[in-house]
Amino acid sequence: MINVLFVCLGNICRSPMAEAVFKNLVEKENLNEKIQVDSAATSSWHIGDPPHKGTISKLKEYNISTEGMVGRQLEKTDYEKFDYIIGMDASNVTNIREILGQPDHPKIIRFLDLTDHKKDVPDPYYTGDFQETYDLVIEGCQALLNSIKSNHEDQFN
Repeated sequence: MINVLFVCLGNICRSPMAEAVFKNLVEKENLNEKIQVDSAATSSWHIGDPPHKGTISKLKEYNISTEGMVGRQLEKTDYEKFDYIIGMDASNVTNIREILGQPDHPKIIRFLDLTDHKKDVPDPYYTGDFQETYDLVIEGCQALLNSIKSNHEDQFN
């Protein structure tokens, strides 16, 4: 099983959006038995909260479920549980490395570094632009899935 964790500041906008989109892609490719997905926050602000209403609304437009998703905070034990720990922006990556005590491990990456954009995913909590975030998340999730399938070919044949 390959375990993927998406991380942002509050775990109500970007990382749950990425979790839901990635789960949707994994299901469409019938890879549920091979890839497990979760999301978390670097802060404790929204522990137990559902995704932001803007995230829920945007995902509903594309028939992507957020059912059962609630905010949680990144924990030290996540380092051992997850094969990929994806920060939605550079600040998230810095905080992830600090929280996990792993200053430079290759399993911790910035999400859009997997794409040609090589930039941060803007936080729609502040920008209000959930469509821009969704478009970048779709692109990043597809790039991540392609990378996982390429890096773990033996598990997908």
